[in-house]
Amino acid sequence: MSNLKGNLESISLMDVAQLLHVNRKTGQLHIQSGKSSGILYFMNGDVIHAECGQFKGESAAFEILDLNTGTFDFHAGSLQCPHSIRRSLTDLLMEAARIGDSRRRLHTFFPHMEAVPWPTVPQDQLTTGLKIFEEERRIIPFFDGYRDFREIMDASGQHDVGVLQAAAILKEAGRLEVIEPDVQVTVTPLKTGFFKKGDHIELAKSLEAKWMGMGPHALGISNLRVIWPKGPAIEPVKFVPDLPERVVAIPREFMEAWELAEGFPVKVRPAP
Repeated sequence: MSNLKGNLESISLMDVAQLLHVNRKTGQLHIQSGKSSGILYFMNGDVIHAECGQFKGESAAFEILDLNTGTFDFHAGSLQCPHSIRRSLTDLLMEAARIGDSRRRLHTFFPHMEAVPWPTVPQDQLTTGLKIFEEERRIIPFFDGYRDFREIMDASGQHDVGVLQAAAILKEAGRLEVIEPDVQVTVTPLKTGFFKKGDHIELAKSLEAKWMGMGPHALGISNLRVIWPKGPAIEPVKFVPDLPERVVAIPREFMEAWELAEGFPVKVRPAP
């Protein structure tokens, strides 16, 4: 079993884990699923540690065990890793199944992880009278009307189920709305001159009107988040009437620093 390999279309990870458990195997189970990858560390048939992206321990194990496509490869041998998981394998698999069911249910309510949760009441009133766990209370301050669900996951260190569950509680209580402010635009160089400095980004005036119709931005927008494959950047923004709606004008210095070429597609939305 040292060279146990396969694909998840033929056998589920939970079945693989149970097979390793029955045979009391020690080693690493590597999983690759598209751009996602993870490792489950087995000692005498029990999972004692897991790593998946930014997650470690139980959170990583739950992320990995929910994968249903990709390949796996088990490497038997001694381990050098933390003992971060104390559950029995049976308990771990049962909890992973429960979280997987919750994930699918929550994603029917919030199908777009790029959407932005916006609290409609002040932060100090958000949880008044609600039954909410401490973990969810730690997530809620990241609901600021600017971060999308994925960014909240990164900032809070919580997986999608925890973040979406906190949002669902507030939404069902009528204290949270979900907006989708992202707009895809193409890059064009900002025209600068003696009377116009290249210290800001420009967008069409019509986009300002569109965003100001969304609750968190009603009082005005001074900064813009530019999102592209190498990460987001936040810069001051000005809205002008003579720019096409699907174009963002960026100073050439910014374009060079961000490695953006003219005509490159990026997403933009208001930033704090």
